[in-house]
Amino acid sequence: MALHFRLPLRRPPAAARSRRRGLRANALRAALALALLAAGVAVWLWATPSGTRLRYLAADTLITTQHRHWAKYVIGEAALRERLAEYERRFDAMARESLRPVVPERPAGGAGTGAGADAAAEPLYRIEDVSGEGWSGKLLIVPDPLSIRIGVPSAIGRGEKVSRMMQRLGAVAGVNGGGFSDPNWSGNGFKPTGIVMSGGEVFYNDADPEDEIDVVGFTDRGALIVGQYTLNELQRMGVREAVSFRPRLIVNGKGLVESDEDGWGLAPRTAVAQTEDGTVLFAVIDGRQTHSVGATLYDVQQLFLDRGAVVAANLDGGASTVLVTRDVEAGYRIVNQPATTEGERYLPTAFLVFPQPQLVRIANVWEGLDMERFDPSKW
Repeated sequence: MALHFRLPLRRPPAAARSRRRGLRANALRAALALALLAAGVAVWLWATPSGTRLRYLAADTLITTQHRHWAKYVIGEAALRERLAEYERRFDAMARESLRPVVPERPAGGAGTGAGADAAAEPLYRIEDVSGEGWSGKLLIVPDPLSIRIGVPSAIGRGEKVSRMMQRLGAVAGVNGGGFSDPNWSGNGFKPTGIVMSGGEVFYNDADPEDEIDVVGFTDRGALIVGQYTLNELQRMGVREAVSFRPRLIVNGKGLVESDEDGWGLAPRTAVAQTEDGTVLFAVIDGRQTHSVGATLYDVQQLFLDRGAVVAANLDGGASTVLVTRDVEAGYRIVNQPATTEGERYLPTAFLVFPQPQLVRIANVWEGLDMERFDPSKW
């Protein structure tokens, strides 16, 4: 008969048992502390004015991205719908105030008119670094508004990078322009929204002549026009270069965005303004990056007001925001840091600066096309 022996179980030393109990207790305390912290943060976010402001800032920031639908997880789906409707109402209200256009004080034969010696006396543009709390970017300063033209793509079926437009047309500086149809946030950049005018010609218009559309443009005297106008009104005012975007930021020297809470979140921004003497300011603010989270519309408005702007409007921003210049040694280069891995998007319009704008021939790429049949989501 086989004999079986069982060794006695050895219990861990008392010190080891105590250590394990201590680790479990610490883990439970840490979990409890995290739970209490999460509960406290939740109470702060949903039950305090400061927390609510932060949630709506986060929601507004998401609204400006391709992940707009995520905002419903921050403020709720019903609140998101109301927030979007509220911005539409607010932007419409901001467009109603009567605008007194600037009368630029440009010397006869100044820069941008192709007048040779006088044009060479003043630089066509200069660039300054600008920054604020959590954001940084560039300010493109153009003394002569008449040096600015609207550039458009050269080929049917897709938009064009600003740097390529500049190289093809001979511009010395450029920023992205108006809005475009982008149903899946990765569109081809060829179908504008609203209106496009260049050299006094209407290149594109998706509205009836008597419909009011959002306009950012320049008259034949170099006055910056922003707001809602009909095509007939634009033509009576002598508008020659124009795109569509919104909202207005400054009218008659008055800022229209009341606070950061109404600033449409943090995002890369492109905007344009004009001072009393006619000087044009393009703000190009980086965003969605470690060096610059992004700016609110209020931030951009205050930047312009500090520089003496009397009229200003927002332009297409986000991944479209770009500033390109022509350097004698480096050639065409992107001056800011766009919020895309590609560096530049394909776009339908750009504001371009030329030494002799009246000599530039820009062809209407949309002439004769049935854009109702065009699918902006496909390349």
